[in-house]
Amino acid sequence: MKDSSKIRNVAIIAHVDHGKTTIVDGLLKQSNTFRSNQAEMAQSLIMDSGDQEHERGITITAKQTSVYYEDYKINIIDTPGHADFSGEVERTLNMADGVLLVVDAQEGPMPQTKFVLSKALELGLTPVVIINKIDKPARRIDEVVDEISDLFLELAVDDSQLYYPVYYAIGRDGKAWKELPDNLSEHADLGSIFHAIINDIPAPKVDENGSLQLLVTALQYDSFLGKYAIGRVTRGVVKKGMPITLMKRDGTQISSKIDKVFGYRGLSREEIDSAIAGDIVAITGVAEAHIGETIADRDNPEALPVIDVEAPTISIYLGPNTSPFKGRESQFNTSRQIGERLKRELETNVSLRVEDDGIGFKVSGRGELHLSVLIEALRREGYEFEVGRPQVVTIIEDGITKEPVEELLVEVSSEFLGVVSQELGNRRAAMLKQEQTSSGTTRVTYILPTRALIGLRNLLLTDTKGTVIMNSLPHGYQPLGPKLQKIRNGALIATEAGVTTPYALEMGESRGELFVGPGTQVYVGMIVGLYNRNDDLEMNVCKAKHLTNMRSSSSDGTTQLTPFTDLSLEQCIDFIEDDELLEVTPKSLRLRKRHLDPNQRKRAAKN
Repeated sequence: MKDSSKIRNVAIIAHVDHGKTTIVDGLLKQSNTFRSNQAEMAQSLIMDSGDQEHERGITITAKQTSVYYEDYKINIIDTPGHADFSGEVERTLNMADGVLLVVDAQEGPMPQTKFVLSKALELGLTPVVIINKIDKPARRIDEVVDEISDLFLELAVDDSQLYYPVYYAIGRDGKAWKELPDNLSEHADLGSIFHAIINDIPAPKVDENGSLQLLVTALQYDSFLGKYAIGRVTRGVVKKGMPITLMKRDGTQISSKIDKVFGYRGLSREEIDSAIAGDIVAITGVAEAHIGETIADRDNPEALPVIDVEAPTISIYLGPNTSPFKGRESQFNTSRQIGERLKRELETNVSLRVEDDGIGFKVSGRGELHLSVLIEALRREGYEFEVGRPQVVTIIEDGITKEPVEELLVEVSSEFLGVVSQELGNRRAAMLKQEQTSSGTTRVTYILPTRALIGLRNLLLTDTKGTVIMNSLPHGYQPLGPKLQKIRNGALIATEAGVTTPYALEMGESRGELFVGPGTQVYVGMIVGLYNRNDDLEMNVCKAKHLTNMRSSSSDGTTQLTPFTDLSLEQCIDFIEDDELLEVTPKSLRLRKRHLDPNQRKRAAKN
């Protein structure tokens, strides 16, 4: 591409599950980016390439792709919709000149819609609204249009942002219209969205003739060429073999040379000789580059403003495993190996913070999901470690310690409203508003401390038989409140090391809910279940039945056990208290007490 007026850089933003990635898939397929045989093989949600993205059904990392349409090159940035990954949105919006705001025709604007739109409008990006899923039986298109208008009135920083085009789409079918159609089954494609991008979103405002400036917005790696620095050329031209200066965050300058330049086409990178201002490229050869730093001309080095990302709200202890089973199931288990891996993660994960605390590390992120995705990624790569209970990240402002606060939106049927209100009342949540949705459910908005959200999702899913819909959004800070009361019951703790037996587990069933089945290796101090009462109970789950020379019709019967509860990673993190740890290995998740010896536990409890 030789003319920057023919380039369009657009980010697609929305709340989770409103159809961003599906619409990007449609744009890729309908722009003939794939050959006919590739289009048939292309699965749905092409942009969600990671294993965890497929399994969880969410976008975790922002990705860029390019399509060509009517002599225009359109660079599309697909962003995550979950609040925990909003750091990905913040860093990638710097590459765009406009945004496609996708809103569900039934749900309307949700918390994350508000967050990402506010960031886009602050940066002065031109919005185009797409009301998606207009084929839903419970759609309420007119009300959603009004809700979007109210949202723009609340968030707009300039009068011109109040005038935006609205399009209607069924992303799953690859259809879109400028006006709301009478018959949804009529033939249509995404041509109106392509024309909206070309006509409504401006060309990049750049200087093609100045000296080079490129802000590094993303990093990728491969084993052949090493590190790729990805960003938009803000000024000048970037060329293969060009000498450059890397402007670091601390003001230092490093001389380097660009090895290769790659442009995007569809899902692949293509090597090119040069790229003009306004285009998004990947560069190799600048191994010291990090996100937020500037690649500038060697003769006239000028730094661009550094990307600011919202501060983390949740921290977790992550350190080397100290259980008796250390090293049995993993490839990497030392503090040095874990530290090196976390250091590599910091290069690409802009919302993450890592502090060394002597033995392990204090890892801070945007929320429980943000941290659990990192833990699962480390686990799959062969790492073994232990994690502690999530804690909030406080700040000191004017001599007052303050804690983060969240705006929580809960949607639930009326029959479960009482149990939800009671649970949130126990966690000191203040209700802002309550409204009835068109589908008959009740939507309630609360303000509550971030620490009150820890463990809340799984609890409400149980209380509402899996029907609750929860979404949260950062809402600033407030003075640190009193400690929340303990909500969970006590734990069942193993007193003997060995292999669990059906005979011993049968006795354990009457005392609580078991987390292990028969034939499981356990150690002293390992948590094997949830007790029926508030205090902890120590029990021997490896006890075998004594043999006698007497026989009876009842004693030789087969032991019938209730299936044990197999907790997921998120459920384990929610479960642990301050005096407990979670042992994470590539094959197992084990809950345990921080002090395995019962005498040490008693001493620690007194202190």
